[in-house]
Amino acid sequence: MKTKNTLNRYRNPYMVVFCLLATLGLNSCKKNFETFNTDQTAIADKNLQIPTLFIPIEQKIFVDYQIAQNLNADAYAGYSTPPQKFGRTLYNMNYVFVDGWNSAAFNDIYPDIIGPIKNKLAALNVKSTLPDFWAIALILEVEAMDRVTDKFGPAPYSKVGSSLISIPYDSQQSIYQQMFLQLDTATTNLSTFIAANPGKTPFANSDVVFAGDYTKWLKLANSLRLRLAMHIVKVDATTAQAQAEKAMSANGGLLSDAGDVAAIAGSGQNDYYVITESYTDNSMSASIQSYMVGYNDPRLPKYFLPVNTTDATKGPLPAQYAGQYLGIRIGSDVGSKPMYSGFSVYNYNTTFTSSAPEVFMTAAEVWFLKAEASLRGWAGAGEAQADYETGINRSMAQYGASAGAAAYIADATSTPQAYADPLNSVNNSPALSTVTVKWDAGASNEVKLERIITQKWLAMFPEGQEAWTEFRRTGYPKLFPVVNNNSNGTIDTQTQVRRLAYPITESQTNAAGLQTGLSLLGGPDNGGTRLWWDVAKGNF
Repeated sequence: MKTKNTLNRYRNPYMVVFCLLATLGLNSCKKNFETFNTDQTAIADKNLQIPTLFIPIEQKIFVDYQIAQNLNADAYAGYSTPPQKFGRTLYNMNYVFVDGWNSAAFNDIYPDIIGPIKNKLAALNVKSTLPDFWAIALILEVEAMDRVTDKFGPAPYSKVGSSLISIPYDSQQSIYQQMFLQLDTATTNLSTFIAANPGKTPFANSDVVFAGDYTKWLKLANSLRLRLAMHIVKVDATTAQAQAEKAMSANGGLLSDAGDVAAIAGSGQNDYYVITESYTDNSMSASIQSYMVGYNDPRLPKYFLPVNTTDATKGPLPAQYAGQYLGIRIGSDVGSKPMYSGFSVYNYNTTFTSSAPEVFMTAAEVWFLKAEASLRGWAGAGEAQADYETGINRSMAQYGASAGAAAYIADATSTPQAYADPLNSVNNSPALSTVTVKWDAGASNEVKLERIITQKWLAMFPEGQEAWTEFRRTGYPKLFPVVNNNSNGTIDTQTQVRRLAYPITESQTNAAGLQTGLSLLGGPDNGGTRLWWDVAKGNF
């Protein structure tokens, strides 16, 4: 299991950011935070220094992946379940938060991404002298900050780097407003540069996402706007529609082709590969098994490996299960390895290989966003069925499964399957949904939305951050509830977990700031409190 050392886990992320700023001016804080105090002798030649800052920022979107995302968002999204308890009786899978895991999702973003952007790049005057580079920085900042606020809620943002003592929190509504404004600047800067410098790629050597292709960065910025707009549709429909329509009519367009995939090439091994093959800590969830096996999904062997019936060190299931795909239901009493180690795992042989980039947004997701926008009658969305089917086709093409796409789209009979745990029948459950794949023009908007979100969820795999957000927002797909809920009533079993609790380090190093966050949260600091956009009402 990937962990951080004690010093890093309990550091004050805002002090690190503050020191980044001080480094550029007074060269202070160096003794305790040398990791973040790079040699400033090259500042005079900023055109040489600036490009070196971007690749580390990009690659840290998924920093500490196992504890920052896989052991919370990926599991709560119904994608994965670890085949062990890591020596614990109470842990994230049975709704008792492990602070040492979840805190990485909060604490790492500030010194690793927000700090370098707000302080290093800003102090080097990138905003004015290299507005195209600044546009990329803002897009990365939005992607990173959205991950924090959609896991925790209110968070420090506008005042980060302003003090060593106390950093107040911004409301989630304010954070979203700031993110939309940052995308405004980013898209304006990129559009201006592309128009004036057609075909030029000055960012090429500083970019492990799109190799410096500004046209794709512009598409990503527009697509992120559409994603964020849809997040807030139930709490602020007016702003949601305005921002979505702005995205769908924007210069440069949206991610649309199968090759329009925003993915980060790693500095080392792919995180999915490491936690699955190396650590053997990452198995298929029963929820995604129910849908993919029930639908005879052509992507199933691309995403997962069948159960292990041969390797005794991996806890083989009986030979009768050879070739089958079996997941683990969240909250099951999985015991210790290798008890549940033979269940299906992510396909690290051909898809999630050690060198595979890590995806954070795809064209398929965007087509499903447009399909929902069409249901809501928003301008520029196109026709819902066409968007829906295009989304499926784009995902199939992305994973080399196009040969089965037509039959899959036309399937009006297959439904999600019931779940049966071959080791413990206590974990069994009937299927929770009867929705089929084939579009039904006569269905209600609610049923149409279930289809859209279910297929969107399947297409977004393995990016559990966004999948968990969409489940909380819409209630789809219908995921198996936790088997054992040890939250002492703070999280409802059927409603499922809504957020992560703030790190303990916040009460130790930013107590006053944390109090502002708690007042903005509007409920207790536990997993049952809904976020600002997570409104308990119907989707239409």
